[in-house]
Amino acid sequence: MSKIKFYYDPETCRYKPVRTTWSEIIWNGLGFLLVSTIMGALLLLVYTRIFRSPEEQLLRNRNKELKLYYELINKDLDELSAALNALEKRDEKIYRSIFESRPIPDALRYSAQGTIENYQKIISNPNISPVILSTFDKLERLKKRVYVQSKSYNEIDQLAQQKTQLLASIPAIQPVSNPSLTMLVSGFGYRIHPIFKVRMFHSGVDFNAPRGTPVYATGDGVIQKAESNAGGYGKEIEIDHGFGYVTKYAHLDRFAVKIGQKVKRGELIGYSGNTGSSTAPHLHYEVIHNGDKVNPVHYFFKDLNNEQYKKILQLAEVENQSLS
Repeated sequence: MSKIKFYYDPETCRYKPVRTTWSEIIWNGLGFLLVSTIMGALLLLVYTRIFRSPEEQLLRNRNKELKLYYELINKDLDELSAALNALEKRDEKIYRSIFESRPIPDALRYSAQGTIENYQKIISNPNISPVILSTFDKLERLKKRVYVQSKSYNEIDQLAQQKTQLLASIPAIQPVSNPSLTMLVSGFGYRIHPIFKVRMFHSGVDFNAPRGTPVYATGDGVIQKAESNAGGYGKEIEIDHGFGYVTKYAHLDRFAVKIGQKVKRGELIGYSGNTGSSTAPHLHYEVIHNGDKVNPVHYFFKDLNNEQYKKILQLAEVENQSLS
């Protein structure tokens, strides 16, 4: 039997029963449910904050571990980026400067072409974390910079090889052993011709060398001429050194090489003589660069110190009579 509630009516001074409508019952019920739901949610929130399930605690620990790994990976990526920065600066300011090569544009170094293509599936995933996306972007940019730098080093390596070959090929020593610097008797330029007795251009230098004096290649190269002429240069040798350099050795007595043979700087190629238009045993030596005959004395820098080089320059400048 349900209890009946009463209320006091002051007008009639009597107690009357409380009459409850169905709408009031429904609203009271809904209010009770709402309050119960809110209280239950609050209690559940407090409970889950204080008391976590083993599965939830495992996931939280796993997330902390993954976060730590992420921080370590990003730290390594930052360190790699800093190390790559140092290599790029050294490449630009030292290596490319030495070999006179153009610097690599920043737009090429720091672009990240290929990110979308390589990670399309990851980027298109709506559930992917922005943290992971930023890491992939950083990794892709770093990979591109490493690729560009590796290509740059390949280019530098080729330039170094060419530079080494160039330094070995350039005529850089005297063609005869001349430690006392007394064998050079006629320099490059206008001289009195020994036969015609008129002032003519002398396209090389003359070394006063007794017949049979060894003659050496002044740089690495290939023998492109070893032939005899009744007049002019007589028995002569030409060496193609590459890079636009050719050297000529004239009035020889005999050859020690043949056409097509590769020779190294300082290698014996023949012996001085008195063949062709020559008035005395000697060696006529020429340096030709890009088709122009240049002063050979400027190419004696490798086997002379500063004082010796100054002395031989003075000897070569004396305008006297050539031997051929």
